[in-house]
Amino acid sequence: MLSARSLFQEILDNDESFRLFCSIAASGESQGGWENGRIAALVPESQRDLAPKIARHGADEDKHGRIFNALLRKRGLDPVDVPAATDYTMILERSGIGLAHEKLRADQPLTEQDIVTYLSHSRVTEQRAADQMVMLRKHFGDDPEVGKAVKMISNDEDNHLAYCHEELLRFAYAGHGRAIQSTLRECALAEIVIYRDVSLAVMEHMGRILRWSPVKSRTLTAGIHAMYAYERAGGWRRMVTLKMPERRDALGGPATSAAEFA
Repeated sequence: MLSARSLFQEILDNDESFRLFCSIAASGESQGGWENGRIAALVPESQRDLAPKIARHGADEDKHGRIFNALLRKRGLDPVDVPAATDYTMILERSGIGLAHEKLRADQPLTEQDIVTYLSHSRVTEQRAADQMVMLRKHFGDDPEVGKAVKMISNDEDNHLAYCHEELLRFAYAGHGRAIQSTLRECALAEIVIYRDVSLAVMEHMGRILRWSPVKSRTLTAGIHAMYAYERAGGWRRMVTLKMPERRDALGGPATSAAEFA
């Protein structure tokens, strides 16, 4: 019987599929770390109090990338090149979601609207990340190989999501509410398409590595399309609602270390 647990266990048990999974995850996290680092450096003067939190967000993402690479090293594996169709972070950027890398490579300060765009994009993508990590924590939080990493990353993603809620509400109270809702909706509707396409690409690569039968591949493909249909019909709204989180000032301190994964 196919389930999220059995599927991930199969990926975890095979060196080549595990290698691809960790390589994709490490690449995306490292890219997110670079983006947040550049945004922190370019925050407008009116929002300088946000810079340490954005930098903390970036430091967490860099840490996650190191954790996935460390998991590879523990098995004696090297990262592989990430197939273009599976590169979720870069596809988002090329699709105009978030802040363009061209802008982040420049030395011009960002605007308040740029920060609203960044936070809105993060609200959507961190929801996806938090949801995925909740699933992995549920099934693999006690796994001797990946459990510690899963729990640490999951806690960080919950912090990131709380931070996005709190800061977006602050901007909404300051008069940016209409722009925030518009940007959130645009990001969410674009993200669910990209997530579907990336999921299909990842499953295609995993299927070749693990030699899935045509029936199994078709079943998984149908499941991905069913998830997209649900999200397109209304599931995307979970990505755009805002409420004050229980975790206040979630990124207000220094990033936690992961020395054991170094």
